[in-house]
Amino acid sequence: MQSEADGTLRKSALTGALAVLTLLAIGSDSASAADATAPKDGTVAYVLTDLHWAVYESADGKTECPAGFNEGNREHFKKLFPENGTTRTLLDTQLRREIDGWYPSTAPEPFEFHEAGGPTAYGLNLDGKLGPNDFAGPDGEKGIDNQLYRVLGCIRNYRPPEGAIQGFDNDEVTKDVYNRIIIELSGVESLVNDNDVQVMVYRGRDPILLDSTGKNAIPGASQRIDTRWGAKFVQKLHGRITDGVLTTDPADLVYPWAVFYIPTDEFMHAARFKLKLSPTGAEGMLGGYTDIETWYSQMMRSYSTHHQSYGQSSAPSIYKALRRLADGYPDAKTGANSAISSALLAKFTQIVIVPASKNQVASMSLQPAVVPYAGPPFPRSVEEETAENGAKVAATTGPGEK
Repeated sequence: MQSEADGTLRKSALTGALAVLTLLAIGSDSASAADATAPKDGTVAYVLTDLHWAVYESADGKTECPAGFNEGNREHFKKLFPENGTTRTLLDTQLRREIDGWYPSTAPEPFEFHEAGGPTAYGLNLDGKLGPNDFAGPDGEKGIDNQLYRVLGCIRNYRPPEGAIQGFDNDEVTKDVYNRIIIELSGVESLVNDNDVQVMVYRGRDPILLDSTGKNAIPGASQRIDTRWGAKFVQKLHGRITDGVLTTDPADLVYPWAVFYIPTDEFMHAARFKLKLSPTGAEGMLGGYTDIETWYSQMMRSYSTHHQSYGQSSAPSIYKALRRLADGYPDAKTGANSAISSALLAKFTQIVIVPASKNQVASMSLQPAVVPYAGPPFPRSVEEETAENGAKVAATTGPGEK
């Protein structure tokens, strides 16, 4: 007959065994959960589907633009050349203003420019400091560097969702294959936490697979890498994933951005991605110091004076603001800053890269770093620009007026 001591011992042993099995089950579940966050073969790729300059907006716009929004080309033209019966030439009026757009200067002008202000802006802390001109992010992060927001924030063209240029820029990301930016993460042990991830940047060759609305990308589509004409866009970055957010180390980045089928490229110094990851997509920001001359050239080539006037942009005024607010990468000759802190809001959708094109990438060498656009030929000093501007542009009376 079983003694009471034997029963107690067997009961304790059974309880202990159950506890061990429970711990093993929990451990197994945890391991399975961890494994579930790791992409197949440690690799996952995403294609860009949305991209636009990060412009923070308050409910009524008065926090960042208390003096209102900026005037555009049409308003400035009417002030420079009023309809008062004065005889003028095409060369001294319309063509003159077109030249001022294509060959901009830092010379003063008689138009007030409203810079975006307020305490809040999207962006990243690019310099690792807390400066007097920094913003706070919408999430409260301090030290946000985004001086390009000061330039664009009070221009209707760049204020989403109604801003025409913002809208065109974003729409063309999916419409024009030239804009097919791909990022591929490899060596990924977990999409939640991984302190050592390789990130490759490519340009794709194929259309984006959209749903029946024609607006939303569908995950899982295939893309081929453009290893010929897109070779200059193949770049290697290093990053890490923390709490599901990918952050890459700063690196100079060139990326395609065509609007209305006009191929142009953007150049960003010390660029870095900050993206919230999921198995089917990624969303967040690309921040860095945007090269001024490259940015301005892209805007002028993509948007005529007509398009700029949709939302009251004035190219000459924008250029002066860019140069005035530039906060990085001083020019070796003049000492003037050549780049401006900035941020882009971006969305990506998961794709599968065609293996054959991956093999082509493996056999090619990375091209030398792209050199930013140097600006128009025959650069002039600020003194020369000011003298010319004073004689032909800055005066509020048109040529021949008394």
